[in-house]
Amino acid sequence: MRDHRSAETALDWRARGFWQPDGPVPDATYAAAGHSLFDGAVTWPTLAVRRSAVAHNVATMAGFCARHGFGFAPHGKTTMAPALLTAQLAAGAWAITVATANQVLACRALGVPRVLLANQLLDPGPLRWLARELGRGFEAHFFVDSVAGVEAIGTALAGRPAGPPLRVLVELGFPGGRAGCRGVEQVVEVAEAVAATPGVRLDGVAGYEGGLPDAAAVSAYLRRLRSAATELARRGLVGPEVLVSAGGSAWFDLVAEELGGGWLTGHDLRVVLRSGAYVTHDHGFYAEHTPFRRIPAEGRLEAALELWAQVTSTPEPGLAIVGMGKRDAPYDEGLPVPLLIRRRSGELRPAVGVTVSRLNDHHGYLVVPPGADIRVGDLVCFGISHPCTAFDKWRAMPVVDDDHTIVDILRTYF
Repeated sequence: MRDHRSAETALDWRARGFWQPDGPVPDATYAAAGHSLFDGAVTWPTLAVRRSAVAHNVATMAGFCARHGFGFAPHGKTTMAPALLTAQLAAGAWAITVATANQVLACRALGVPRVLLANQLLDPGPLRWLARELGRGFEAHFFVDSVAGVEAIGTALAGRPAGPPLRVLVELGFPGGRAGCRGVEQVVEVAEAVAATPGVRLDGVAGYEGGLPDAAAVSAYLRRLRSAATELARRGLVGPEVLVSAGGSAWFDLVAEELGGGWLTGHDLRVVLRSGAYVTHDHGFYAEHTPFRRIPAEGRLEAALELWAQVTSTPEPGLAIVGMGKRDAPYDEGLPVPLLIRRRSGELRPAVGVTVSRLNDHHGYLVVPPGADIRVGDLVCFGISHPCTAFDKWRAMPVVDDDHTIVDILRTYF
């Protein structure tokens, strides 16, 4: 990947959480200064990234995919952080998954060699741009789930010079799901439309099981995805190599059970997992739903994000207010989780029994049990729930080692 720092290299007043009143400081200079998270170089709230946990998680998922013979295309929309995408590719990721045309553009600008757009692409401008970039060595796949969508691609490509085909995967969904064909018959119908459209090539099938309610429903859905791939192969609608992609961050153990192995006779099968939230994990939704709770022998993940906020008021017994709210923390899959209390002296103590009851834009309400002794000026370290809606709130974050020395700056591009 290209050096993303060449276009944005300095911290100044625009970098939320960093205290830079005296003008810009280059990222590299700041990171080399050996600042503690608590020596005044940052202000509150601040979202910090623990380097050792990220490295552990990247290695853990790379190992899982290698053991099961999967390609890995981690969902980059979780972080849109070039440094993390680089780490994932360096650990063997086959591609980076994205969700929008703009994220494809960002990955191309950053030098990501291959992307998987886990969505429909219908706009003529991005379609024509992608066709041009494929001729320049870029690799990409994206989803289709309707004949109308295939027709939109054909219309956008009409009259373009000959070049590499746009490569698509037919998406299989489920009733009530967010996208995808609702059955194998419709998958075949869309695949036949692809076969009849010049400049487009069908490489396989894809799906997303994350919206299903339980393991039985997920397994049944993955078996339908397998049946769809088998039917396309039987009808000669795919080539010698077939790509089958699935897998969020909650059910990848079942993807291994249902899609692992050489089950597509006569074809070179590539199963690609797309989990993304694993890279920083969390203390909420994914802490409860990670498959590693069901398969502990396969590994474990560590929460890498720490949201630090200051206690600004203790207006009544049992209530403390912190300067952290909806602008700073994800709240769509659960409220932040208090982990530690840090006194002005540097003393750390567990935040036993302390909970967050609600958030305003810039304030958090803590329920404080008797004996917790939270004081004005204390810092509270929170774990978060659902990293996918944490990173988009922060354009620059301190990366810290295990003693909270700042060792790098993590940039995001949403």
